[in-house]
Amino acid sequence: MSEIWDCIVVGGGAAGLSAGLVLGRARRRTLLIDAAQQSNLSAHGIGGLLGHDGRPPAELYALGREELASYGVQIQTGEVSDIAAAEGAFLVRLADGDEVGTRRVLLATGMTYLPPELPGLAELWGRSVFHCPFCHGWEVRDLPLAVLADGDRAVHLALLLRCWSEDIVVLTGGPADLDAEDRTRLSSAGVRVDERPVTALEAHEGELSAVVFADGRRLPRRGLLVATALRQRDRLAERLGVGIAPPGPVAQDPVGVDQMCRTFIPGVFAAGDLTGEMPQVAGAIAAGSRAAAAVVQSLAADDYGLAMPPGVATTERKADR
Repeated sequence: MSEIWDCIVVGGGAAGLSAGLVLGRARRRTLLIDAAQQSNLSAHGIGGLLGHDGRPPAELYALGREELASYGVQIQTGEVSDIAAAEGAFLVRLADGDEVGTRRVLLATGMTYLPPELPGLAELWGRSVFHCPFCHGWEVRDLPLAVLADGDRAVHLALLLRCWSEDIVVLTGGPADLDAEDRTRLSSAGVRVDERPVTALEAHEGELSAVVFADGRRLPRRGLLVATALRQRDRLAERLGVGIAPPGPVAQDPVGVDQMCRTFIPGVFAAGDLTGEMPQVAGAIAAGSRAAAAVVQSLAADDYGLAMPPGVATTERKADR
């Protein structure tokens, strides 16, 4: 390998850009590779991000790229097809055939959302049909809303969404997996339950207008919170051999990391949605910053014999755990 980067960040979303900023400011030779597949690009705006509330995701990412470039971080648009250990470092292969070497790898590829396949949903996703009330609840406040879910998640999401509206209907899509206690909790909060199968969503001027049932009837709604799952968008973590954490309430196959975003493979770090954190931009930014700080410290330990603070180990020590 003729050129070795200090760190290659895979993914140019909130976590990856945040990590790149910290690495660039620490004067580490950093390459960020971005496939431009951020899962929130369809959202009308980023909800709850201090100083950028409501800003379109693409606009935030463009600003982030400008900041990284000012610190010498190189950004390359492309897709990473494989990463393998090589001669005490890592060889990163891109889909176009390029190969680059690096001392550290920081995975920030995010997750892919898996909403139900329902006619009309894709066109509304990220706006009036959404997965996170903290990101979108304000925009649909005081409107007639619904939750598409069943069982414990239906109860949790409906009672949470109740903070934004008094008119909430749970749509279970069939016989509800709700016990008497669940139904009492929902009823006490003024939440109704509709067990009819849902067949489609209707829109008016680009926003949800009604939920269509199998019997042909319609329920006027202006917003729909959907219980969805997340899964890794590629197999890079699997090829590297990093550990997969137990499935969480949302993430199906999160990458296992410690408190400093280190995986079980020495030299490989991960941050953001990929690790099963709550899928929010603010959280991803914080995780990317934390992961990059750990990368910088691990490099300084190798280069200068930095004495690591409690809870942070060099990659060599980590390999012996």
